[in-house]
Amino acid sequence: MKKLFYRNSLDYPASAGLLVVRVICGAAMMTHGWPKIQNPMGWMGPGMPGFLQALAAVSEFGGGLAWIIGLLVPLASFGLVSTMGVAAYTHYSKGDPWPGKLELPLAYFSIAFLMMLSGAGRFSLDALVFGRNADDTKQH
Repeated sequence: MKKLFYRNSLDYPASAGLLVVRVICGAAMMTHGWPKIQNPMGWMGPGMPGFLQALAAVSEFGGGLAWIIGLLVPLASFGLVSTMGVAAYTHYSKGDPWPGKLELPLAYFSIAFLMMLSGAGRFSLDALVFGRNADDTKQH
């Protein structure tokens, strides 16, 4: 379970970079999710099941918060990968051009995929809760 949420293979500079990306993108994701969390079962209107709309709303708002604080980042990122994958496909299937509405979901998909694979880094609650030990404090 520890390996799922914390990987101590990242050095301090890489972890600092992830911290910056997590905080900035997490805040942006929460901003995108805030109006959706206000009406979680109906923000897309008819045509999409309410529970899927709620999952997307929680994924965006809660996933952004998880990125900011660095807790359960791989799990939150999995939700965001799923949500952004559906968002990208939806825009693509509607014929939206590349410079239009497709690039933002793809950018967030890429960031979430990175976070899902790398974890939150050393400067996170994941590191504190799931992984910091004596071996981890050594500079690699």
